[in-house]
Amino acid sequence: MKQAIRSKYREIAFRQVQGSSSCCGSHGKDPVCSDLYDVPQTASVPEHALKVSLGCGNPTALAELKPGEVVLDLGCGGGIDVLLAAQQVGPHGKVYGLDMTTAMLDLARENQRKAGLQNIEFLEGEMENIPLPDGSVDVIISNCVVNLSPDKDRVFREAFRVLRPGGRLAISDIVVRGEPPAGIRRSIGLWIGCLAGALEESDYRRRLEAVGFCEIRIQPTRSYRAEDAREFLSEAGVDVDALRTQWSGCFLSAFVGARKPCGRDGVVPRRQAVVSSLRSLTGEEPFR
Repeated sequence: MKQAIRSKYREIAFRQVQGSSSCCGSHGKDPVCSDLYDVPQTASVPEHALKVSLGCGNPTALAELKPGEVVLDLGCGGGIDVLLAAQQVGPHGKVYGLDMTTAMLDLARENQRKAGLQNIEFLEGEMENIPLPDGSVDVIISNCVVNLSPDKDRVFREAFRVLRPGGRLAISDIVVRGEPPAGIRRSIGLWIGCLAGALEESDYRRRLEAVGFCEIRIQPTRSYRAEDAREFLSEAGVDVDALRTQWSGCFLSAFVGARKPCGRDGVVPRRQAVVSSLRSLTGEEPFR
């Protein structure tokens, strides 16, 4: 699965200078990725960062980033959300961009150079094993990437680990309402295209709660029709006409927000602080 995803996004990175890149078909207007950013935002980033933007939302518009905050973008791709976040947190803040595809990171670093932003660091790695210490970031953003992971519970545990107490999760992702049409979950092509791995809305909430997140909200931003992705679905071997009625209202883009709890008065509970310190020092899970 990960090899297929890495290969697909490497191909997108390599071809983006020839034309727009799309995760839902190569012709016409992409119903998922188009018109996500307003004119001031698009004018503030290099053209190639916008061309290779493959998100389903605009987490930087809803994350309420503040000057001086430390932000992590999971699956940063060509870096558009990293660049926008870096502008919002200012020179006293910092933004990490994490991606597992070397070609995308090369592209992101070139976009950073063109944008002239210094408060950015790109990391190569997987969101199931974030290469940052416990409690090191204030906000985690992500744009249509969590659905690609085959182990989302681990992604959520890692996100919870690296957030500081009171830190925020602010991501855009594809979510499902009801049961998707038969066969969707078994298609590798649809996993890569962000549909087959999408969580059902209530399951998303349950998994975040199980990790320890609170103040969870899932706010739909777009709803998709089968016709919107006809080309993409047909390429994946899906009979679009046969599932038209099943598809209606099933797949949505949504903004997912949550918070890591604080202790009383914003202080980490003593036991939690001890466990976090021991884990950082030893690299191992301490006794329970």
